[in-house]
Amino acid sequence: MEDAEKGSHHHPDSVPEMGEDAATSVGPSPPPPAMTEEEQQELQEALVKVEDEILTLSQVLAAKERHLADIKRQLGITPLNELKQNFTKTWQEVTTSTAYKRTSETLSQAGLKATAAFSTVGSAISRKLEDVRNAPTFKSFEEKVETLKTKMSPSASTDVPAQQDGDIPSTETLMSQPDDSDTEETPMN
Repeated sequence: MEDAEKGSHHHPDSVPEMGEDAATSVGPSPPPPAMTEEEQQELQEALVKVEDEILTLSQVLAAKERHLADIKRQLGITPLNELKQNFTKTWQEVTTSTAYKRTSETLSQAGLKATAAFSTVGSAISRKLEDVRNAPTFKSFEEKVETLKTKMSPSASTDVPAQQDGDIPSTETLMSQPDDSDTEETPMN
């Protein structure tokens, strides 16, 4: 363990000194030992040639892109039109895909099943409401409401005093008149 610690203290040249950055302290990497000076020269020339080709291709690409933009402008093709066309094409590809078709069929079947279930529930509720309406308790309640409605309905009666000038009494007059009929309230069950 002590030997490892001593070993790490013996390499002061591996740490850059103050103000020296790591890139300058490393320096250029030496060429592989098996490479001759002639091979290095050939690689250097190949490097320059490839960089020139890349530059030329970039310039050709830029010129082609300008030409493309000019043609599109002359044809009236705008970026918005292109976006619409791309969207339409993509949507068409999606809708013709197998996954979309399977999902659509599954959702359609689920919709049919849901519709049938809602229809069944609706029918059951309708039957239940009809049963409640036909129940004796509801019929008794319905009769009481009808009786109350009849008592509350204003009707032309002879015991209502006539208004001046022979006018027909207003609804307010009829409603404010005491009802001489049976005032006993019927308890509702």
